[in-house]
Amino acid sequence: MTTEETRIAEDREHKAYWKRWGSYLSERQWGTVREDYSATGDAWEYFTHDQARSRAYRWGEDGIAGISDNHQRLCFAIALWNEQDSILKERLFGLTGKEGNHGEDVKEYYFYLDNTPTHSYMKYLYKYPQTAFPYTELVAENKERDRHAPEYELLDTGVFEQNRYFDVVVEYAKAAPEDILIRISITNKGSEAKPIHLLPTLWFRNTWSWNHDEQKPTLQLTHSDEKLSIVEADHPILGKRSLYCHGTPELLFTENETNNERLFDVANSSHYVKDGINNYLIHNQKSAVNPDKIGTKAAPHYQLLINAGETKVVKLRLCDTSEFIQPFGLEFDQIFAQRITEADEFYNRICPFEISEDERNIQRQAFAGMLWSKQFYYYVVQEWINGDLAKPVPPSERKQGRNIDWQHLFNEDIISMPDKWEYPWYAAWDLAFHLVPLAMIDPDFAKQQLDRLTREWYMHPNGQIPAYEWALSDVNPPVHAWAAMRVYQIEKKMYGRCDRKFLERVFQKLLLNFTWWVNRKDVDGKNVFQGGFLGLDNIGVFDRSAPLPGGGQISQADGTSWMGMYCLNLLAIALELAIELPVYEDIASKFFEHFLYIADAINHLGSDQTELWDETDGFFYDVLHCSSRNQLRVKVRSMVGLIPLFAITTIEPETLSKLPNFKRRLEWFIRNRPELKQNVACMETPGVGEKRLLSIVNSDKLRRILQKMLDESEFLSEYGIRAISRYHAEHPYILNIDGQEYRVDYEPGESSTAMFGGNSNWRGPIWFPVNYLIIESLQKFHFYLGDNFKIECPTNSGKMLNLWDVSTELSRRQIAIFLKDASGKRPVYNNAEMFQNHPDWSDLILFYEYFNGDRGSGIGASHQTGWTGLVAKLIQQCGEYQ
Repeated sequence: MTTEETRIAEDREHKAYWKRWGSYLSERQWGTVREDYSATGDAWEYFTHDQARSRAYRWGEDGIAGISDNHQRLCFAIALWNEQDSILKERLFGLTGKEGNHGEDVKEYYFYLDNTPTHSYMKYLYKYPQTAFPYTELVAENKERDRHAPEYELLDTGVFEQNRYFDVVVEYAKAAPEDILIRISITNKGSEAKPIHLLPTLWFRNTWSWNHDEQKPTLQLTHSDEKLSIVEADHPILGKRSLYCHGTPELLFTENETNNERLFDVANSSHYVKDGINNYLIHNQKSAVNPDKIGTKAAPHYQLLINAGETKVVKLRLCDTSEFIQPFGLEFDQIFAQRITEADEFYNRICPFEISEDERNIQRQAFAGMLWSKQFYYYVVQEWINGDLAKPVPPSERKQGRNIDWQHLFNEDIISMPDKWEYPWYAAWDLAFHLVPLAMIDPDFAKQQLDRLTREWYMHPNGQIPAYEWALSDVNPPVHAWAAMRVYQIEKKMYGRCDRKFLERVFQKLLLNFTWWVNRKDVDGKNVFQGGFLGLDNIGVFDRSAPLPGGGQISQADGTSWMGMYCLNLLAIALELAIELPVYEDIASKFFEHFLYIADAINHLGSDQTELWDETDGFFYDVLHCSSRNQLRVKVRSMVGLIPLFAITTIEPETLSKLPNFKRRLEWFIRNRPELKQNVACMETPGVGEKRLLSIVNSDKLRRILQKMLDESEFLSEYGIRAISRYHAEHPYILNIDGQEYRVDYEPGESSTAMFGGNSNWRGPIWFPVNYLIIESLQKFHFYLGDNFKIECPTNSGKMLNLWDVSTELSRRQIAIFLKDASGKRPVYNNAEMFQNHPDWSDLILFYEYFNGDRGSGIGASHQTGWTGLVAKLIQQCGEYQ
């Protein structure tokens, strides 16, 4: 067991709370639903980036390279000033959903370089221009561009030319759970000496302005000499902490309270306000900070002049004692060296296989991104709707507005975020995919995430799982049973632990969710589902969540397949639990039966023209049922028709031998309901090694689907499986309803449609989550069909591969997005010269939301390590089996 694993165990057993402090600070709190108290629900406009430096947040805090305790009472992050910017750089800048020509987007360069599950060591890089940050230019230029033009990025402005920037590296190392060493290294990458102001900032989340009886915490200077200063933090619940500041910086204090004068032309409740340090430094307002050195926000002010190529280091220490004699002695750097060595040992243990240095670098940064993207998330819907006692009553429109049906929801936890700037809120189906790589390094946290999402203060009383704060009632694919089983299996394989209590606890709650799906999304009771957009945004001809043009409804191939997959996932969990608890054999039988009904429906429902399976094309399509009783297949070759592959499971013969009651019941069902097994892969036919298969897709349909999926002129890209077939580049799908034309074209990159927002695109790009499920499904088919079942890959290449080899080929194509190719270029960065050729940029990895279907270049949220972090698992799998 590595040292880091020992720390994880100590935290699990409550012997030492190593996870109390971590990288839990958001990178954007402004522009979120939580902070929106408007009548219109326009979160981006109600609380803007310009207001953020002056306006106290209600539900969370944000910062650069920041940390906090697990309830975000006390926060720490860095602030910077290059003597050129018009504001202090306290938070990352980006465009709102309305400002970006492809939706919201962060316009900064920052990188998660390292992190461990207990946050015993963390490393973050921020690249800070030496010239004025082009805030206005970025907004104006992107506003002028339409959806067909690329985004205007920070590199495009020229602020990094001639290396005129600072590399700011922030590192944390824990000497103990409550003793955090902080090392900030700033390197001048330019050719001449430049000044920079560093303000490592400590502050309390404002909890006292919303209710009259909340006790206010304090920060105050308690010691200062020629070697160090000490700021003491005193919180009524957290207790006392001390921030040691090396050297002789000026100590600046203010309050984390709103500057009402600036924002609303109303008198301030305190002379010292949130932007006091900004105003003191930028505007030379000497009275803006408290001369008594007390407040709720404080920062040592380091003024540095750094020569070309020089690095200067600032050291701090945040701990629960004020009795250190030499907080920055030899021990300080020794602890950093030790924690870095321990991090290396831990990650070498996670992936002990022979992989390239480039792959190891990608994997390490993927894991780092997963851990840096943990965030304190606080949202109590009832309080948010009704308002606070010490504040004005919110507009009456909120009583009928967003999330009104979710007043039970009470979220106050550390949760894995998709992207802490672009998506600083949990997304239900994203989170399920996060847990696969997270389970590799911290199964305790992965299990906790699934457990939280199914608790009664998250899950709706009717059984629905909350989607995301913008619309908690939206419907995401039901992948949580899959995630629970994968987390269980990964922990069992990598750590030798079988946590059946976790599996049973989550299973019981997912039964409620499954019932919600059956009752709410199977309108006609025919086992064909209408889930809505199901996370695939604009993949359809029109918005599948909204009322359809002309009325009617859609029978969804993907919605039905997701439910088939859900049945099999719950079946697999029930079988695992039944080995020790025979009562679960009955439940397993129920899901076996339900799956056969769903599989029969998707393969046989309706006439030849209204079945979801198109025998002529050899593909699954949605079927549109119009109010005029016309029915037609929506013949878009998309991921919708590949998702039926996900509904598959194999059952080992030893499992059946251990569960005789389950075996007897399923054999009875097969004998007495023969019509349900027609054209459905079922348990009656043994496969390789007497394994048994349950699948929506039988071997004949599998071959026909894979012919299209593995065709490079259709779905198969050099970098994975496209969301829509390239066939539609030459043959757009066009549908006319009531004189209105609806169409789908192949779009490999950014979206040209506003459906679901500018940064939604499932019309050609490559998405990691569904690619990962394709890879996993092919492996399951191989377990059953064996080496003798081969398919041409790529189609028309003459190269025949078994399905395991096909899955490996797809994995390698996905990994290739990030790997340097023969010319030393990474496809993810396309023509970004700085990332491709500059030695200080070329090994830094950004994990985008999705990828160009032809080039593999990154698109959308640039730090969505969440589900794109699945690349870490793919690298491990390829290393294990090469």
